[in-house]
Amino acid sequence: MLDQLSGGRLELGFGRGTLPIELNYFGISDELAPSRYEEANEILLNAMKGGVLSYQGRHFQLNQVPLTLTPQQRPYPPIWVTTNRPDTAIWAASNGANLACMGPAAVVRKVTDAYHTHRERSSSFGREPYVGLLRMIVIARFEADAYSLARSAYERWLRSFKFLYELNCIPTPKPLPLTFDAAIESELCVVGTPASVQRVLLNQMDEAGTNYLLCQLAFGDLPLDASLYAARIIQSELLGRT
Repeated sequence: MLDQLSGGRLELGFGRGTLPIELNYFGISDELAPSRYEEANEILLNAMKGGVLSYQGRHFQLNQVPLTLTPQQRPYPPIWVTTNRPDTAIWAASNGANLACMGPAAVVRKVTDAYHTHRERSSSFGREPYVGLLRMIVIARFEADAYSLARSAYERWLRSFKFLYELNCIPTPKPLPLTFDAAIESELCVVGTPASVQRVLLNQMDEAGTNYLLCQLAFGDLPLDASLYAARIIQSELLGRT
Protein backbone atom coordinates (compact mmCIF):
# COMPACT_ATOMS: atom_id res chain seq x y z
CA MET A 1 0.00 0.00 0.00
CA LEU A 2 2.82 2.42 0.83
CA ASP A 3 4.33 1.90 -2.61
CA GLN A 4 0.99 2.76 -4.17
CA LEU A 5 0.52 5.84 -1.97
CA SER A 6 4.03 7.11 -2.76
CA GLY A 7 3.68 6.66 -6.49
CA GLY A 8 6.19 3.85 -6.68
CA ARG A 9 8.94 5.41 -4.57
CA LEU A 10 9.15 2.80 -1.81
CA GLU A 11 12.43 1.01 -1.13
CA LEU A 12 12.56 -1.86 1.35
CA GLY A 13 15.38 -2.67 3.74
CA PHE A 14 15.95 -6.18 5.11
CA GLY A 15 18.07 -6.78 8.19
CA ARG A 16 18.32 -9.53 10.78
CA GLY A 17 19.58 -7.27 13.54
CA THR A 18 22.75 -7.49 15.58
CA LEU A 19 21.68 -7.87 19.20
CA PRO A 20 20.41 -11.34 20.23
CA ILE A 21 18.59 -9.99 23.29
CA GLU A 22 16.20 -8.10 21.00
CA LEU A 23 15.07 -11.44 19.56
CA ASN A 24 14.99 -13.07 22.98
CA TYR A 25 12.42 -10.49 24.12
CA PHE A 26 10.05 -12.08 21.58
CA GLY A 27 10.91 -15.66 22.49
CA ILE A 28 13.18 -16.25 19.48
CA SER A 29 16.46 -18.06 20.13
CA ASP A 30 19.75 -17.03 18.58
CA GLU A 31 19.99 -20.37 16.77
CA LEU A 32 16.65 -19.97 14.99
CA ALA A 33 17.12 -16.35 13.92
CA PRO A 34 18.99 -16.98 10.64
CA SER A 35 16.49 -19.52 9.27
CA ARG A 36 13.50 -17.42 10.39
CA TYR A 37 15.03 -14.42 8.65
CA GLU A 38 15.46 -16.36 5.41
CA GLU A 39 11.89 -17.69 5.50
CA ALA A 40 10.41 -14.27 6.28
CA ASN A 41 12.31 -12.72 3.38
CA GLU A 42 11.10 -15.42 1.01
CA ILE A 43 7.50 -14.96 2.13
CA LEU A 44 7.63 -11.19 1.73
CA LEU A 45 9.12 -11.34 -1.77
CA ASN A 46 6.52 -13.87 -2.88
CA ALA A 47 3.68 -11.92 -1.25
CA MET A 48 4.52 -8.76 -3.18
CA LYS A 49 3.98 -10.60 -6.45
CA GLY A 50 0.26 -10.82 -5.61
CA GLY A 51 -2.19 -13.64 -6.29
CA VAL A 52 -2.62 -16.39 -3.72
CA LEU A 53 0.18 -17.11 -1.27
CA SER A 54 0.93 -20.49 0.24
CA TYR A 55 4.07 -21.34 2.14
CA GLN A 56 5.16 -24.33 4.17
CA GLY A 57 8.39 -23.78 6.03
CA ARG A 58 10.05 -24.70 9.28
CA HIS A 59 8.80 -21.58 11.06
CA PHE A 60 5.89 -20.25 9.01
CA GLN A 61 2.91 -21.92 7.36
CA LEU A 62 0.52 -20.01 5.10
CA ASN A 63 -2.42 -21.56 3.26
CA GLN A 64 -4.09 -19.93 0.26
CA VAL A 65 -3.84 -16.33 1.46
CA PRO A 66 -5.54 -14.02 -1.09
CA LEU A 67 -3.46 -10.92 -1.89
CA THR A 68 -5.46 -8.27 -3.72
CA LEU A 69 -3.08 -5.30 -3.47
CA THR A 70 0.31 -5.36 -5.18
CA PRO A 71 3.12 -2.78 -5.27
CA GLN A 72 3.21 -0.26 -8.07
CA GLN A 73 6.79 -1.28 -8.82
CA ARG A 74 6.97 -4.71 -10.39
CA PRO A 75 7.69 -7.38 -9.42
CA TYR A 76 8.36 -5.52 -6.15
CA PRO A 77 10.14 -2.37 -4.90
CA PRO A 78 13.94 -2.22 -4.77
CA ILE A 79 15.33 -4.26 -1.88
CA TRP A 80 18.25 -3.26 0.36
CA VAL A 81 20.09 -5.82 2.45
CA THR A 82 22.48 -4.61 5.16
CA THR A 83 25.27 -7.00 6.06
CA ASN A 84 28.97 -7.43 6.75
CA ARG A 85 28.77 -11.17 5.99
CA PRO A 86 29.76 -12.60 2.60
CA ASP A 87 27.11 -15.35 2.81
CA THR A 88 24.33 -12.79 3.25
CA ALA A 89 25.80 -10.74 0.41
CA ILE A 90 25.54 -13.81 -1.81
CA TRP A 91 21.84 -14.15 -0.89
CA ALA A 92 21.31 -10.48 -1.73
CA ALA A 93 23.06 -10.90 -5.07
CA SER A 94 21.01 -13.93 -6.06
CA ASN A 95 17.79 -12.04 -5.27
CA GLY A 96 18.72 -8.87 -7.18
CA ALA A 97 18.88 -6.81 -4.00
CA ASN A 98 20.97 -3.74 -3.35
CA LEU A 99 23.69 -4.12 -0.73
CA ALA A 100 24.59 -1.83 2.19
CA CYS A 101 27.83 -2.32 4.15
CA MET A 102 29.66 -0.55 6.92
CA GLY A 103 33.12 -0.91 8.38
CA PRO A 104 36.67 -0.30 7.15
CA ALA A 105 36.83 -0.24 3.37
CA ALA A 106 39.31 -3.12 3.25
CA VAL A 107 36.94 -5.32 5.27
CA VAL A 108 33.90 -4.27 3.26
CA ARG A 109 35.76 -5.24 0.08
CA LYS A 110 35.56 -8.93 1.05
CA VAL A 111 31.77 -8.64 1.25
CA THR A 112 31.35 -6.70 -1.98
CA ASP A 113 33.66 -9.10 -3.83
CA ALA A 114 31.37 -11.97 -2.81
CA TYR A 115 28.36 -9.94 -3.93
CA HIS A 116 29.85 -9.04 -7.32
CA THR A 117 30.91 -12.62 -7.92
CA HIS A 118 27.46 -14.09 -7.32
CA ARG A 119 25.00 -11.40 -8.35
CA GLU A 120 22.75 -11.97 -11.32
CA ARG A 121 23.80 -9.99 -14.37
CA SER A 122 20.24 -9.07 -15.31
CA SER A 123 18.61 -7.04 -12.54
CA SER A 124 14.90 -7.40 -11.89
CA PHE A 125 14.70 -3.61 -11.71
CA GLY A 126 16.22 -2.89 -15.11
CA ARG A 127 19.54 -1.61 -13.74
CA GLU A 128 22.62 -2.82 -11.97
CA PRO A 129 22.05 -3.11 -8.20
CA TYR A 130 23.54 -0.51 -5.89
CA VAL A 131 26.41 -1.52 -3.63
CA GLY A 132 26.36 1.02 -0.82
CA LEU A 133 28.88 2.15 1.77
CA LEU A 134 27.39 3.53 5.00
CA ARG A 135 29.14 6.41 6.73
CA MET A 136 28.28 8.85 9.52
CA ILE A 137 29.18 12.22 8.02
CA VAL A 138 29.68 15.68 9.51
CA ILE A 139 30.78 18.61 7.32
CA ALA A 140 31.60 22.16 8.37
CA ARG A 141 33.40 25.11 6.85
CA PHE A 142 36.33 24.55 9.19
CA GLU A 143 37.87 21.22 10.19
CA ALA A 144 37.92 22.04 13.90
CA ASP A 145 34.21 22.91 13.93
CA ALA A 146 33.30 19.67 12.17
CA TYR A 147 35.29 17.59 14.66
CA SER A 148 33.81 19.40 17.65
CA LEU A 149 30.25 18.76 16.43
CA ALA A 150 30.93 15.16 15.46
CA ARG A 151 32.69 14.22 18.69
CA SER A 152 29.77 15.32 20.87
CA ALA A 153 27.20 13.72 18.56
CA TYR A 154 29.03 10.39 18.37
CA GLU A 155 29.46 10.15 22.13
CA ARG A 156 25.71 10.73 22.61
CA TRP A 157 24.86 8.21 19.89
CA LEU A 158 27.19 5.66 21.45
CA ARG A 159 25.49 5.91 24.85
CA SER A 160 22.14 5.18 23.22
CA PHE A 161 23.53 2.32 21.16
CA LYS A 162 25.02 0.63 24.21
CA PHE A 163 21.85 0.92 26.33
CA LEU A 164 20.56 -2.64 25.89
CA TYR A 165 24.05 -4.12 26.05
CA GLU A 166 24.73 -2.49 29.40
CA LEU A 167 21.22 -3.18 30.70
CA ASN A 168 21.70 -6.90 30.06
CA CYS A 169 25.42 -7.04 30.91
CA ILE A 170 26.30 -8.06 27.34
CA PRO A 171 29.69 -7.17 25.85
CA THR A 172 29.44 -4.70 22.99
CA PRO A 173 30.38 -5.98 19.51
CA LYS A 174 34.13 -5.96 18.93
CA PRO A 175 33.89 -3.87 15.73
CA LEU A 176 32.01 -1.11 17.56
CA PRO A 177 34.28 1.93 18.04
CA LEU A 178 34.03 2.90 21.72
CA THR A 179 35.49 6.37 21.26
CA PHE A 180 35.11 9.07 18.64
CA ASP A 181 38.79 8.77 17.70
CA ALA A 182 38.27 5.05 17.14
CA ALA A 183 35.24 5.82 14.97
CA ILE A 184 37.40 8.00 12.75
CA GLU A 185 40.18 5.41 12.62
CA SER A 186 37.74 2.59 11.77
CA GLU A 187 36.19 4.75 9.01
CA LEU A 188 32.71 4.67 10.53
CA CYS A 189 32.77 8.47 10.73
CA VAL A 190 33.99 10.82 8.01
CA VAL A 191 34.39 14.37 9.29
CA GLY A 192 35.87 17.57 7.92
CA THR A 193 35.52 20.28 5.30
CA PRO A 194 33.73 19.69 2.00
CA ALA A 195 37.02 19.09 0.18
CA SER A 196 38.51 16.71 2.75
CA VAL A 197 35.28 14.73 3.16
CA GLN A 198 34.92 14.32 -0.60
CA ARG A 199 38.49 13.07 -0.93
CA VAL A 200 38.13 10.54 1.89
CA LEU A 201 34.75 9.24 0.71
CA LEU A 202 35.86 8.71 -2.87
CA ASN A 203 38.96 6.85 -1.73
CA GLN A 204 36.99 4.64 0.65
CA MET A 205 34.30 3.84 -1.92
CA ASP A 206 36.92 2.85 -4.46
CA GLU A 207 38.75 0.62 -1.98
CA ALA A 208 35.50 -0.96 -0.77
CA GLY A 209 34.25 -1.74 -4.27
CA THR A 210 31.02 0.22 -3.83
CA ASN A 211 29.09 2.43 -6.24
CA TYR A 212 26.68 4.14 -3.85
CA LEU A 213 27.02 6.21 -0.68
CA LEU A 214 24.62 5.91 2.25
CA CYS A 215 24.96 9.03 4.39
CA GLN A 216 23.95 9.12 8.04
CA LEU A 217 23.76 12.87 8.56
CA ALA A 218 21.75 12.94 11.80
CA PHE A 219 22.87 11.05 14.91
CA GLY A 220 23.33 11.65 18.61
CA ASP A 221 22.81 15.29 19.55
CA LEU A 222 24.03 16.70 16.23
CA PRO A 223 22.17 20.02 15.68
CA LEU A 224 19.63 20.08 12.88
CA ASP A 225 21.47 22.96 11.22
CA ALA A 226 24.62 20.86 10.99
CA SER A 227 22.75 17.96 9.37
CA LEU A 228 21.06 20.27 6.86
CA TYR A 229 24.36 21.95 6.03
CA ALA A 230 25.98 18.59 5.29
CA ALA A 231 23.03 17.58 3.12
CA ARG A 232 23.26 20.81 1.12
CA ILE A 233 27.00 20.43 0.64
CA ILE A 234 26.68 16.82 -0.50
CA GLN A 235 23.96 17.77 -2.97
CA SER A 236 25.50 20.97 -4.34
CA GLU A 237 29.24 20.31 -4.20
CA LEU A 238 30.10 16.66 -3.71
CA LEU A 239 27.64 14.88 -6.00
CA GLY A 240 28.60 16.90 -9.03
CA ARG A 241 32.27 16.05 -8.64
CA THR A 242 32.03 12.27 -8.26
